[in-house]
Amino acid sequence: MRRSIRLTSAVAGLTVIVAAATACGGGDDSGGGGGGGMIRASWGDPQHPLEPANTNEVQGGKVLDMIFRGLKRYDPETGEAKDEMAESIETDDQQNFTVTIEDGWTFSDGTPVTAASYVDAWNYGAHIENAQVASYFFQFIDGYDEVHPAEEDAEATADTLSGLRVVDDHTFTVRLSEPFSLWPETLGYAAYAPLPRAFFDDHDAWLAKPIGNGPYEIESYQRSQSMTLVRYEGFKGEDAAQNDGVELRVYTDNNTAYTDLQAGNLDLIDDVPASQLQNAQNDLGDRYINQPAGIIQTVSFPLYEEAWEGEDGAALRRGLSMAINREEITSRIFHDTRTPASDFTSPVLGDAGGYEEGLCGEVCTYDPDRAKQLIEEAGGLPDGRITLTSNVDTGSHRQWMDAVCNSINNALDDTGACTVNPVPTFADFRNQVTGREMTGMFRTGWQMDYPLIQNFLQPLYYTDASSNDSVYRSEEFDRLVDEANSEADEAEAVNTFREAERVLVEDLPAIPLWYQNGTAGHSERLENVKLNPFSVPVFTEIKVS
Repeated sequence: MRRSIRLTSAVAGLTVIVAAATACGGGDDSGGGGGGGMIRASWGDPQHPLEPANTNEVQGGKVLDMIFRGLKRYDPETGEAKDEMAESIETDDQQNFTVTIEDGWTFSDGTPVTAASYVDAWNYGAHIENAQVASYFFQFIDGYDEVHPAEEDAEATADTLSGLRVVDDHTFTVRLSEPFSLWPETLGYAAYAPLPRAFFDDHDAWLAKPIGNGPYEIESYQRSQSMTLVRYEGFKGEDAAQNDGVELRVYTDNNTAYTDLQAGNLDLIDDVPASQLQNAQNDLGDRYINQPAGIIQTVSFPLYEEAWEGEDGAALRRGLSMAINREEITSRIFHDTRTPASDFTSPVLGDAGGYEEGLCGEVCTYDPDRAKQLIEEAGGLPDGRITLTSNVDTGSHRQWMDAVCNSINNALDDTGACTVNPVPTFADFRNQVTGREMTGMFRTGWQMDYPLIQNFLQPLYYTDASSNDSVYRSEEFDRLVDEANSEADEAEAVNTFREAERVLVEDLPAIPLWYQNGTAGHSERLENVKLNPFSVPVFTEIKVS
């Protein structure tokens, strides 16, 4: 989901040192004592500072999930949205909600989490002057247009969202701009996390020492090297850490991380490199994890570039999609850890949740003859060549990008038609994407923020959505998404979202490639290692022997 609740202030090169945790009681008995040690895990530097409303990528999100808890939490087994800090979320009309939070929760600086902690955080995340990349998530709350006007260069006409009101320390009300029956299910996403007064009283100091209310707190961070998180002893939730903490080590090549795992210098990697997938089962035995996850890999197009506009641009995109042999690539490179995509969502949603096998039809089916015909009818590739761009420090992206380009080249009988443009780091790549510097195809994989079909569609393809990297615009798609959000019946909402998805199939702002499994490997020091439906390790449940 692209979104809008992440801050863009730079903290590069900053060493974060967190004071010793303030114990405030809390945490159930199962969390006490931990598992006797620190977990050493692979990681990549996040693009943005670690603010709940200013992080919309996996590496930063991984940390936010460790240091924050919100109203809801997604079950690590099923993905179901369950109450976390919420004691209740009540509504009679799917538009006006009364939220009551549990008493006794504290931030890691010892201050209480109150209703104002949520209302202040959401107002901050929504306001245009704060430039939060996930502000889009607050668009459903009444008054968003006043604090975050859509017109370019427009200024806010209000300081706070009119749809938010604090009732008392443990209660606040939310008025949405229109009914949205699924809205409570979104509240496990990090953008909706509460923030302490310290965030607002001295924002720079908070950036240097992030304070959350989750099972871990940050002890230190050296960019491009490592981050150390330790168990927060005052944690109130039921999923207190079963270990002493986690050392996240930055790797620019996950093959190196895999080698370190084998050598005993690392305990956990959550992205087994493609080059090692055929060996992982033999190398690691039951310490290798391969399970479905809410992830889809896509490539997108810069629709802000003239070469990709109009009917010729659409035909060109369809031709390129049909030139990609998904079956061969997933089989030869990924060894049963990917499945060719035939829609824009993920099988983990299930049919009832919005997944529809085959919805993409012939556009997602390999047909080199038809692909070549479509591309020729569109006037050929821009300047006779096309590039495919991605970072190459994580995710084994170089291997599959080479394979995709080879498939396109074979379909066009031109060995130089498609070439790979590797970017060394994820942060550099994302800065190029958000800076609208792309001219050819570029990677836009999506890891769900919450298990709803809405999350696979609206944040990526709705006009001006925070993760709409193609700058795609469709009045029909937007209309159907708005209609789906207002449906009181969940099944009807899902069906309307599917209609919106069919608009994407016609326009094809992005090419669905494959659904991705979560893969991980761990050392013999660790027990009870699991991946949640988002393919992120459930760090709190890991024990260190």
